[in-house]
Amino acid sequence: MAKKNTTATGKKKQTKDLHAEVAKYISQQKNATFNYKQVAFAIGADTPAAHRSIAMMLAEMAFDGDLIEVSPGKYKAPSRSNVTTGTFVRRSNGKNSVVTDEDGEYIFVAERNSMHALNGDKVKIIVAARRRGVEPEAEVIEIIEEKDQTFIGTLKVERQYAFLQTDSKFLATDIIIPKAKLKGGKTGQKAIARITSWPDEAKNPIGEVIDILGQTGDNTTEMHAILAEFGLPYRYPENVNAAAEKMGAGITDDVVAQREDMRSVTTFTIDPKDAKDFDDALSIRKLDNGNYEIGVHIADVTHYVKPDTLLDKEAQKRATSVYLVDRVVPMLPEHLSNGICSLRPDEDKLTFSCVFEMNDNAEVIKSRIVRTVTRSNRRFTYEEAQEIIETGKGDFADEILTLDRLAKILRRNRYDNGSVEFDRAEVRFEIDETGHPTSVYFKESKDANKLIEEFMLLANRTVATAIGKPAAHHKPKAFVYRVHDMPDPGKLADLSKIARTFGYKVKETGSAKQVNRSINQMLADVKGRGEENFLSTLAIRSMAKAIYTTTNVGHYGLGFDYYTHFTSPIRRYPDMMVHRLLERYLNGGRSVNQPKLEEQCKHSSDMEQLAANAERASIKYKQVEFMGDHMGEVYDGVISGVTEWGLYVELSENMCEGLVPVRDLADDYYDFDEANYCLVGRRRGVRYRLGDQVKVKVARASLEKKQLDFVLVDDKGIPQASNNVGRQSSDKQGKKHVNRQEKKKTRSRRH
Repeated sequence: MAKKNTTATGKKKQTKDLHAEVAKYISQQKNATFNYKQVAFAIGADTPAAHRSIAMMLAEMAFDGDLIEVSPGKYKAPSRSNVTTGTFVRRSNGKNSVVTDEDGEYIFVAERNSMHALNGDKVKIIVAARRRGVEPEAEVIEIIEEKDQTFIGTLKVERQYAFLQTDSKFLATDIIIPKAKLKGGKTGQKAIARITSWPDEAKNPIGEVIDILGQTGDNTTEMHAILAEFGLPYRYPENVNAAAEKMGAGITDDVVAQREDMRSVTTFTIDPKDAKDFDDALSIRKLDNGNYEIGVHIADVTHYVKPDTLLDKEAQKRATSVYLVDRVVPMLPEHLSNGICSLRPDEDKLTFSCVFEMNDNAEVIKSRIVRTVTRSNRRFTYEEAQEIIETGKGDFADEILTLDRLAKILRRNRYDNGSVEFDRAEVRFEIDETGHPTSVYFKESKDANKLIEEFMLLANRTVATAIGKPAAHHKPKAFVYRVHDMPDPGKLADLSKIARTFGYKVKETGSAKQVNRSINQMLADVKGRGEENFLSTLAIRSMAKAIYTTTNVGHYGLGFDYYTHFTSPIRRYPDMMVHRLLERYLNGGRSVNQPKLEEQCKHSSDMEQLAANAERASIKYKQVEFMGDHMGEVYDGVISGVTEWGLYVELSENMCEGLVPVRDLADDYYDFDEANYCLVGRRRGVRYRLGDQVKVKVARASLEKKQLDFVLVDDKGIPQASNNVGRQSSDKQGKKHVNRQEKKKTRSRRH
């Protein structure tokens, strides 16, 4: 694929090879001068047409400032120009850039200088000399490695041709699809396509359809499109499902004999009401010494899914189950995830367990990690368990109340030791049979949820400590840790500074325990206050992301020195990795290859992030779909984000989030104050800050962009800009200034 290289007179574009050779020659000249004949001779371009092309190319580069013309027809490269490599970032608004490998700098690349590189391609660029007051600019001279990628959009099939109208934020143009490459697609259907070529002089790439998702607007079609957008699978390969279907539970006498049999101990699961894959259960019994034996029993997935099998390779590739608004896309086929491995009631199951002896003060006297056979006596929903906690009545009430009491002690101790307490409700939707959202509700963490959470945390911590902190004089073996690094110092300093303006103190230095205690104190103190949303949001944003790695740095947010993921192998591949490593090491096996294990950790972290992005996209889609039924209605909200292109507002009633575009703040020209998370009006000094309470009207709902647009209104529901019309017209010069600024800045402020 070659770069467009148009002369000032609009003559024919040069080929990719010629342009690349010229750019390469120039990059090697340092401070030497040259003319078009020297360039042509050096690169072996000996035809009159090539000479003319090179001459015009050099003249154009000088006109653009990419070369210095030291005398008529004689050039040299600007002294600060250089050739480097990086990753191409393509944007549908034309603001392409390259992130350099050398220093991570973003350098602008005009479309004419992009060589039609796609988002994520590895490229070689020549960087123009930086001129005073001008942003640096680069030109792609080689596409080193093309990233394999697909595009989702809606087909339009005409008599002579067809094209895909893409939904991508990374591609501004439609993709031309030859009719022989439609794969049966019809107008109005959502499809996935790949680009097969992009001719040098063509505005649009040419591609082929690789899958038809269904009719645009259909719920399943749109959910599959979201998965495909993030490169996530939306169906299981038939051969993988077939391999799973051949499996049986296989709980024979020989298998049971190799395990600790705990089927006679009271055991139950507590899960969401719509859950089908039960991968954890709790058991409890009173010991003769007055202590409690509490078992955290986890589905023994790796007993069935062996390394390097078809099932294992598919699970490793997926790395995680994906939870969209209305469905789960499981990591393992349903025959395993909802059947053989799921800890369903009244069925014998193979489990991997952490068994604790605890006293009345929730102190762990001793523990063991063993393979077991268990049998769940009852399946509880969170709501059912919560009712027992609140009323003291119901099946296994004594057991649940005891576990709840112990969990609350564990939780209190955890916070005392520096664990950060973030407790934010999650938005959920009631959905009709067509997938259309009919109402919104909040998922809140209550005592029943926290009961399960505390014992899962205890098991994860125990497993990580057992491997990461071996007996004296023994070196820790390679292991999978779930780590959470220290907060970004700059963001923590910003949080401390802004919290201080409200009268709260957040430590920005000191031990992790001291800092986290100060954050917890602030989060407790702001409860119910106007600044609660603002400061709690800033606190969350100051934190690093948790990842999987073989290098243990502890889990800052939990305040644990050792932590891993052991408790959800049905839906997380890292938990399967942990189970295998546990079995190996508990049996005296040698340490595995750490670099290879680290690669698997990185892949799992990357896939986890993609799954989270897809989940958020599905929530956003349903929010837009839901609010589309409420156009023109007025809501109270809180500013949840501030950017140069506008204000994000979260509605208090339903947590749906939309954008107030800065272009609609017509009463003034607003500057973005990044340090203080606010937009500030130049003339009137009006300030819109993260956490401010506002009133908005629903203005637009675009399902294609998954975007809600709001307008700010006053208490009567009148757009605020309308209230300032008289004042604006009385200041004609000011209005002209604002309009000029608006026109000048429109591009840089669009989302």
